Amino acid sequence: MTEIEPFTIHVPDEDLADLRARLERIRLPEPETVPDPSQGIELHRMSALLDAWRHYDWRKREEQWNAIPQYRAHIDGLRIAFWHVRSPEPTALPLLLTHGWPGSVFEFEDVLGPLSDPVAHGGSADDAFHVVVPALPGFGFSDRPREQGWNPGRTARAWAELMSALGYERFAAHGGDWGAYVSTELARLVPERIAGLHLTMPLASPLPEDRTSPTEAEQRVLDRRDLHLADGYGFGMLMSTRPQTLGYSLLDSPSGLAAWLGEKFAAYADTRPEAGGGLSLRQQVDGIALYWLTGTGASSARWYWEAMRWVPLSAEEENAQPVTVPTACSLFPAEPWPTTRRWAERRYRDLRSWNELDRGGHFPGLEQPDLLVSELREAFRELRGTGGSNRP
Repeated sequence: MTEIEPFTIHVPDEDLADLRARLERIRLPEPETVPDPSQGIELHRMSALLDAWRHYDWRKREEQWNAIPQYRAHIDGLRIAFWHVRSPEPTALPLLLTHGWPGSVFEFEDVLGPLSDPVAHGGSADDAFHVVVPALPGFGFSDRPREQGWNPGRTARAWAELMSALGYERFAAHGGDWGAYVSTELARLVPERIAGLHLTMPLASPLPEDRTSPTEAEQRVLDRRDLHLADGYGFGMLMSTRPQTLGYSLLDSPSGLAAWLGEKFAAYADTRPEAGGGLSLRQQVDGIALYWLTGTGASSARWYWEAMRWVPLSAEEENAQPVTVPTACSLFPAEPWPTTRRWAERRYRDLRSWNELDRGGHFPGLEQPDLLVSELREAFRELRGTGGSNRP
């Protein structure tokens, strides 16, 4: 039997005092020599982010997070921290939400209530979920692996064990970023247990021939993917090759960590004013402070080292690992890894819906929580009760 224990967050006072002292001693460089973020996070943005962190009340947020039912499960040699919010509705569908990098379980804080208790939030009891939100190994309050091998596949097997331990033999799965890899692998490993799969970053790439005669829409997607690889993915190359070297800075310098994460919080969000402006300073500091106070800058970087030795390296390899469970995709316009429905259908063989939204980015639970709730409700509405029991 998997051991599960309640968990309460309480960062030691001395860790908070050390952080405050470090934030007061930060050395910043001179301003960038360009009028845009092409050299990285701008000095004015960095200064605002650090000032927000200096005035951030971790204890207040800690109290709010401790009001969420949270636990640790001993699985495959690690303690996995997770939120588990049971719905008051007896027919609720278990739903597993998985985050990525530079995210955390905090991405889903604002969707817990509407998903688990839709009636209390103006919705229908028929759309209720029992919500489970685990922290990836090496992220947040989950243990940091001390051995090789914690890739998305091993994590998917751990998630299946966690859901069994909670009594959920059949459940739905959602993910973006690395969470899309874990959720997709779950659907491949235990398809009979997955009531449906929902992705905001479907894992499907263009074949060589797709570049010879794309439609106008497909060409725009190709251009965005190519630009991101050429100009926006240097961080991924470093973390997938030398995470330990980088990790010393992320563990020792709060400004280094804030810059490393903060750049992507802006680059991957929909920062248009009409779309809400992207992530707030408080949301960014929530995530940065979590990485700092849990000491997971290096271990989360090593996730890339592990994952990039595991993932399919071509469209052909992806398509040779098909997904047969019912799948729904919600595409947010600022997603840095866009794909097209035609590419996705080659891998996700039972693609039920494909919705391209007009606002939002890589962090929809933070940027557009109402939209994400609506997308999840709609995606799984037709899949409820299609075999198996939703009750623990």
